[in-house]
Amino acid sequence: MATFDRAYTDSLLTYLAASPTPYHAVAQAAELLDKAGFRRLSETAAWDAQAGGQYVIRGGAMVAWYLPPGAEASRPFRLIGSHTDSPNLRVKPIPDTGSAGWRQVAVEVYGGTLYNTWLDRDLGLAGRLSLRNGDELLVNIDRPLLRVPQLAVHLDRGVNGEGLKLNPQVHLTPVWGLGEPVRGELIEFVAAEYGLRPAAVLGWDLMLHDVAAPAYVGRDADMITASRLDNLMSVHAGVVAMVTAVEEGLDDGPIPVLAAMDHEEAGSVSTTGALGPFLETVLERLVETRGGGVDARARAYAGSVMASSDLAHAVHPNYPERHDAGHRPRANGGPVLKVNLNQRYATDGATRAVWARACEAAGVPWQTFVSRNDQPCGTTIGPLAASRLGIAAFDIGVPALSMHSARELCGADDPWRLAAALTAFLHLE
Repeated sequence: MATFDRAYTDSLLTYLAASPTPYHAVAQAAELLDKAGFRRLSETAAWDAQAGGQYVIRGGAMVAWYLPPGAEASRPFRLIGSHTDSPNLRVKPIPDTGSAGWRQVAVEVYGGTLYNTWLDRDLGLAGRLSLRNGDELLVNIDRPLLRVPQLAVHLDRGVNGEGLKLNPQVHLTPVWGLGEPVRGELIEFVAAEYGLRPAAVLGWDLMLHDVAAPAYVGRDADMITASRLDNLMSVHAGVVAMVTAVEEGLDDGPIPVLAAMDHEEAGSVSTTGALGPFLETVLERLVETRGGGVDARARAYAGSVMASSDLAHAVHPNYPERHDAGHRPRANGGPVLKVNLNQRYATDGATRAVWARACEAAGVPWQTFVSRNDQPCGTTIGPLAASRLGIAAFDIGVPALSMHSARELCGADDPWRLAAALTAFLHLE
């Protein structure tokens, strides 16, 4: 039987269901922080050295921190890094299209998604609208609205033997009605859902999502399946770790920071990505508001460590040979330390020891992942943020199957273990 913390996992599934886009993910994270007494700051306002929990939001990214009373300017940071975006299908600037009597919505593939997993699913539409009055409105039409239909096997006789071949420009355009398309009708529809006139909407960032709810799976309910486990599971764990560690007391230790960045799946090159200035600017301001300059900042960074948390690859029962024989993480075996000496992951021996201490303090088992030499691995915000800031880092994550699918799978024990280990990491001197 599963031994997971049911209350924690329930809260994770609730968070995932309410966060179909990066904008919703940071809004939901902000609600959790608000309940814990954190306060939101504006980037355009002057900051002071007031102690306590605070955070800032920029688009689909968030940086949160807890400033202990009297913390000197050179006090180091303990950072938890993650990302809010997931591979998906996103609406093009001129979305209204169609063919052969079907009304469709033009989409662009975002990130390295598995194309076939978006076929024959009930899809909703969510994101943000930029309004004429300068406001932004989060929208979430969380019901079956669109569908990408697969070609019937009768018309593609070789599909099972030769494999499915999809052209993302041609074959991933969803249908959402019958008849001829009308320019402007999608935005008119979304605006009407929220009681707006179409003329009030000047911009939008909209994306598709699977409307099936996150769920427990298996004979013993020892697995969970959901969309966007990569990487909202890590965002949620980071928020819980931050709140828990603050409640337990952090006044004498390093300054805890949560960095939930956007656009990791597209390379992190944006104003809200790990290669952009957002996190760096926040850290600099936290040093300078306490009277520090270049020297204090350099000393703080030199003593800092980042835990970069992103989904990891569990060994697949149908493809075990795709893993290195000595490094095959198992679901419910504990979170995974990810290593790549070519710097696709940031872990080295020194930061491995930090992670080992955190897991030991939390009483959490952990595993190690290394790619096969003949199979390159992915990367994370870990080496990107580490190289930009000069802060030591290591990469970790919960082992899962179907990474970058429209719906992913992991063990139910591992999410709360990740949060527990991250909480212990924030307490490390």
